[in-house]
Amino acid sequence: MRPVIGVISDVKASNGHVVHGVTEKYIYAVARGAQAMPVLIPGTISAVDADMAPERAVIDEIFDLVDGIFLPGSPSNVGPQHYGDAPYDPPLPADPHRDDISLPLIRGALERGVPIFGVCRGFQEMNVALGGTLFQKLYEQPGRFDHREDSTQDIETQYGPAHDVALEPGGLLAGIAGASTWRVNSLHGQGVAKLAPGLAVEARAEDGTIEAFRVPDAPGFNMAIQWHPEWRFWQDRLSTGIFTAFGAAARLAAERRHGGARLKAVG
Repeated sequence: MRPVIGVISDVKASNGHVVHGVTEKYIYAVARGAQAMPVLIPGTISAVDADMAPERAVIDEIFDLVDGIFLPGSPSNVGPQHYGDAPYDPPLPADPHRDDISLPLIRGALERGVPIFGVCRGFQEMNVALGGTLFQKLYEQPGRFDHREDSTQDIETQYGPAHDVALEPGGLLAGIAGASTWRVNSLHGQGVAKLAPGLAVEARAEDGTIEAFRVPDAPGFNMAIQWHPEWRFWQDRLSTGIFTAFGAAARLAAERRHGGARLKAVG
């Protein structure tokens, strides 16, 4: 059986209804790139039923079911109140329901050694969950590039290679790539302001923007990437390698999880 990877859903309004969903490209990358079974995790229990079990119990239930956690990108942003900042007026796109489940889930995964991989918003969520901060408008910061996509271009152009990143010598990404630099796409308006304590930078853009990090002291695989490796991952050696490593870690976690269950049954 393939390992089960929980994919965090966005929560948004659609034609008068509340919808929990994930863009297909992320699901495909988990299914094919990581060779895993993607299972969507609703944005938060409060969006469904406020009388359900307390947060910690829900988090424990999720980890009883999955062998890894994937945090996809999203048009929404992490609520600035989670890192001590004030919202802009008018406020930027947000998804408080997703924040409610993703932030404690990140901490829970790292505590348990459950493989976790965050992309774009997921990258930003991981930094905030661990005590870091964000630039709400990275493109307004002196000396920083505008890392946003050109929305007037077609989707192929938006997700095309945009700039180089320097891969940290001796880092996980440099080892997978077998190179010191890599060309990546760029579709984000926010970015890391202060890196959370204990995180190790894996890649930086030419303007100094942190583009990837991991938690070296946490047990198990973990990675956070600001660009979009899920986009046609099979055409990019680094992207393919990242999803392969994530899937391999999830398979090991699955073996431990199912092995423990069998031992319990035998005992």
